[in-house]
Amino acid sequence: MKIPFNLHRLPVQMILSFIGVVILTAVAVGVPALLLIREQLDDQAWSQVNQGQRAALALYAARENEIASLATLTAQRPTLKELLLHDDARELENYLEGLKGNLGLDLMVICDPGSGSVFGKEPSPTFESCLSWASDGYHLQPDQPFPWVWLTARHPVSSDGVANFEVLVGTRLDDDFALQMRDQTGLDNSLMIADTIVATSFQGGIDELQGFSREESRPDTGNNSFRAKFESGGLPYYSARYKLAEQEIWAEVALGVGPILASQQRLGLILFFSILVVAILVSILGILLARRISQPLVQLAHAAVEFSNQDLETPVTIDTQVWEVQEVAGALESARVDLQQTVTKLEREKAWVNHLIESIVEGIVTLDQEGKISYFSAGAEEITGWSREQVLGSSFDQVFQLVDAEGPSSDWIPMPGAKKKLVVKLSGERQAVLSFTGARLAPAEAGETQVALVFRDISEEELIRRILGDFLANIAHEFRTPLSAAAASSELLMDQLQDLSQAELKELLNSLHLGILGLQTLVDNLLESASIEAGRFYISPYRSDLGKIIAGAVQLIQPLLDKYGQRLVVELPAEIPVIFADERRIIQVLVNLVSNASKYGPSDEEIMISAFVDRNWVKVQVADCGPGIPIERQTQVFRRFMYPGRVARSEKVGAGLGLSVVKATVEAHGGQVGVQDRPGGGSIFWFSLPMRLEG
Repeated sequence: MKIPFNLHRLPVQMILSFIGVVILTAVAVGVPALLLIREQLDDQAWSQVNQGQRAALALYAARENEIASLATLTAQRPTLKELLLHDDARELENYLEGLKGNLGLDLMVICDPGSGSVFGKEPSPTFESCLSWASDGYHLQPDQPFPWVWLTARHPVSSDGVANFEVLVGTRLDDDFALQMRDQTGLDNSLMIADTIVATSFQGGIDELQGFSREESRPDTGNNSFRAKFESGGLPYYSARYKLAEQEIWAEVALGVGPILASQQRLGLILFFSILVVAILVSILGILLARRISQPLVQLAHAAVEFSNQDLETPVTIDTQVWEVQEVAGALESARVDLQQTVTKLEREKAWVNHLIESIVEGIVTLDQEGKISYFSAGAEEITGWSREQVLGSSFDQVFQLVDAEGPSSDWIPMPGAKKKLVVKLSGERQAVLSFTGARLAPAEAGETQVALVFRDISEEELIRRILGDFLANIAHEFRTPLSAAAASSELLMDQLQDLSQAELKELLNSLHLGILGLQTLVDNLLESASIEAGRFYISPYRSDLGKIIAGAVQLIQPLLDKYGQRLVVELPAEIPVIFADERRIIQVLVNLVSNASKYGPSDEEIMISAFVDRNWVKVQVADCGPGIPIERQTQVFRRFMYPGRVARSEKVGAGLGLSVVKATVEAHGGQVGVQDRPGGGSIFWFSLPMRLEG
């Protein structure tokens, strides 16, 4: 229950009265004191500026005397007079340059007032000081981006034989000079030509001070200068400007008053926070008094807030003697119990629904009216590889991007109750075939309808359907080809047996034999594959002669090789190894490998069977001259319905079972199988078998 704000209530009047007294007292006492302190600090700052100005004037005067003394001392040097007497311009120039550096001067030349000649290095770019600077003191050299200010002195060189020569020495009043003045006066110094700054000790240099805002200057009648206030680099300054020469050359000293203003601000903040703290303390006192009066209602309001924060466990207990408040507390407690029971029931139902949805392996996704994803189930995360945080708020077209289809994926969303298969790109650039079923979460007249989609990954089903179709087509082709050849040969034998020669009879019988051999191999592979799939594949290994096994395989496969003009080369070690194997099944392994080599290899080429002993194992290799197997498919060729390589003619595609039978048979013996590229082209299929050495 909310307590109304009423000025006539005693707690409110107490709080407002205390706060008003505190504020009025602080304003009546603190504000005049703050203004007085501010005025004193301001006077102190201007006093420092005046002291700095007097110190700067003294330093400028001392510098003038120093320059005049240096001019006198230079003019009296014997070496200088001797060089002028001998008219040695080069030596004179070197001597003046060295002397200028030793004395820390920027200008030292010998002037001939009569001819206007100058000896010594002159400052660039244009120098006419010997004629224009006739007196000592401050001078301008205007031909610069910023005019240069010089402090110069002249003195005649008097000696027998040396006449009409004067020594002109000087120093340029630049930023370095201003920095020296700052170090000596403790204030920033600047030189100005009218309102243009030509030298300064400020950190940013001349560029920083050009165009800075300056309050209107006012004359200081005490020392014939001008006072001003300005800002540089965001910091406030008080300054005093005074004239150095008749050419509008002014010197300025500036005091940074940031600390002083900060002190003023701190005093103001102290006063403000003092008032604030006292007001807070007074407010706390008033609140404590108010709580004693309105405590029961505050407790009821707190209980209501706890309800809004979903805290339904804490009972509503109000310690009060007011009957009406007790009635309200009882009604609120009764409502809390009923609401708690209802919320508990809803949470259980929600948890069950969430558990049911999360347990469904199919993906569930809902879309709002803008086509953005508002729900993404755990099954959807598992199928797509996207996490819920990644997709919530994203559009359906961004998450489910179509592959090889026109338009956005949202155009293909099925109607409620309908299904649609889409090939989409998922996380990690993975492609999958998804079957979507559409639904709606609310009636059309409800307004806030959402589209719900249930989908599952049918990529494997589509792959199996495609592979099964290819397998049936290939197996039908494998059966039809030898059966057609056998039927044709049988028909010729029945119709023309009496007219056929021995060679023709042999050719027809050989064709029949090849057809029967192909059918027998196909049937054997089908039976072995079915046994492997059903888990009833067994072997009966015993000691067997490898040469005998290879000979049996060659005898079976030789007619096929003769048909295509292919040559079979067998290379065995000098001592034929004895292996521990099921002889019939290893013959089948060799027949499958040589049959593949013949099928995918060119006619009139060589197929090689070789074997060698590697410790307690025998490794057998079948090498062909075919097109080879791409690297990416070499790890898949021993799977069912996988073909060794790319072929150009459909009649060379088999059932896709031979190599899977080879792998299962060899691994049942405890061996290994593999394939590798053959140097020069082709492939080498190999398998290893355990051996038993005699003795």
